[in-house]
Amino acid sequence: MTLFLLVLLAALAFEYINGFHDTANAIATVVSTKVLTPRKAIALAACTNLLGALAGTAVATTIGKGLVDASAITMLTVFCALLGAIAWNLFTWWLGLPSSSSHALVGGLCGAALAGADGRWSVLHWSSGLWPKILLPMIISPLLGLFGGALIMYTLMLFLRRATPRFVSLFFGKAQLVSAGFMGYSHGSNDAQKTMGIITLALFTGTQSGVFKDLPAWATFLRVEEFKGVPFWVVITCAITMAAGTAAGGWRIIKTMGHKMVKLQPIHGFAAETTAALIIHGASTLGVPVSTTHVISTSIMGVGATKRLSAVKWGVVSRILWAWVLTLPITASLGYLLVSLGNGLGH
Repeated sequence: MTLFLLVLLAALAFEYINGFHDTANAIATVVSTKVLTPRKAIALAACTNLLGALAGTAVATTIGKGLVDASAITMLTVFCALLGAIAWNLFTWWLGLPSSSSHALVGGLCGAALAGADGRWSVLHWSSGLWPKILLPMIISPLLGLFGGALIMYTLMLFLRRATPRFVSLFFGKAQLVSAGFMGYSHGSNDAQKTMGIITLALFTGTQSGVFKDLPAWATFLRVEEFKGVPFWVVITCAITMAAGTAAGGWRIIKTMGHKMVKLQPIHGFAAETTAALIIHGASTLGVPVSTTHVISTSIMGVGATKRLSAVKWGVVSRILWAWVLTLPITASLGYLLVSLGNGLGH
């Protein structure tokens, strides 16, 4: 029971960190275009993240039972997966790099599960889970962001070619409030559910292993006999925790996303946010845990490239790409090593 409480605390810590780590995904553009001050933008993102987190549980189900064999999962496995993801999130936040919290969690879970199964690769659901719902979207969603952002921007430029700069600036200054809110909502609908899935997996593991067999009557809500859905208290807790983390901000990554990659104006911010929000919302509906970081970053790149290719600061982009490439293998290694260490200490 003690280890479960540690798992719960680690899960909520991850959700909180995810909130401030990925705040930039929703609000970097609206801040950099000076449509909103950082404080007002963070408040908008926190509210819309909360609403999005309450929107469904399809992604949570994918994380909880679609990627690894649940029968091979222990409390130690879940705990070490979360620790690996938290460590990587904090490291990349400290560097100001917008890495993927989603892939950090997936990598940690896969590495920890592999160690818990003594290196038995069959514990990972490759054909039904990891390939179609993690690796393939990892390739496709950034490309959709890149080309979708460019397409929407070109379309807007075509329709507004005779509009005055003042009209464009004023109109999209208001429109960007809607696109930023939509981006915050879609982020909450995808990212918050990942922790819901992990907590539900821990509850299912605890129930199956007998950890909760002697619980008093008032604590029976902890038991999850079958992983068919996410308990409502888990949904509410994760939604509020992510909103709180979002409210804490994340200025290091906001500077990278909104200022260092490309100089944006309200119309560019609107195009990037709308592109990313549509892609992420679609993925949430399908139960696919995409990286909101990857999608909004490439959307900004695509929009910026319509000005001219040199408008995108490719040196900064290359640093971001390295963080993307390294996230899965590093967090998987961390999860594996932490489980191995825990087993070695006689857990």
